[in-house]
Formats: sequence, structure tokens, C-alpha cells
Amino acid sequence: MTALKDMKCIPCRGGEPPLTEQQINELKPQIADWTVKEVEGVQRLERTFNFHNFSEAVEFTNRVAAIAEAQDHHPLIITEWGRVTVQWWTHKIKGLHRNDFIMASNTDEISSR
Repeated sequence: MTALKDMKCIPCRGGEPPLTEQQINELKPQIADWTVKEVEGVQRLERTFNFHNFSEAVEFTNRVAAIAEAQDHHPLIITEWGRVTVQWWTHKIKGLHRNDFIMASNTDEISSR
């Protein structure tokens, strides 16, 4: 299987079903630090990243925003002093898509730089 970090998002036009629990469980080991949470009946991937100050948190937020724009797939980002919480899910299907796992993996790559 191709590593998530090496994949690109494919346009999701809706009409596709969200990933099944089995599909989620197969992809999840590649983004082990992320949790699957449900918000208003919609599954999302979530992870909080910690930083030494607000400036580092904002810099990270901007790098996540840049990859989101490049892939045309946009997360919920909460930036606070010393931490950033990121949630990925696919609005059009009201759930998780492979793209969300790809973007979570890309977010991990940014945080490790």
C-alpha cells in the first residue's frame, strides 16, 4: 500500500459514502497520533500540536493553511498560545474520506520539520 504521505487528494464531488470502520482502521496506523471523534454525528480526525509560544503556533497554522490551499481541502484549525488543534473531515460526504487521512499525514510531516 502506498504511504499516505506520498499520496495527493482526489477531488471529492459528494455522493460517495464515508469510509467504513474497517477502512478507517486500515488507514489509522499511518496517523497513530490522531483520534477519530464524532461531532454532531460526523466523524473527524483530530490532533493537537504543542509549541513553545504563540508565534510558533501561528507559523505552523500558516503552513497547514498552505497545504490545505494547495490540495483544495480545508480543515478546522484552532490556534492558541502554544498549541494548534487541527480537524480534518470531508464536508460533502459528512464524514471521513481517504483525503482526510492524506492531509492528516501531511500535517504530521509539517510538524516534524
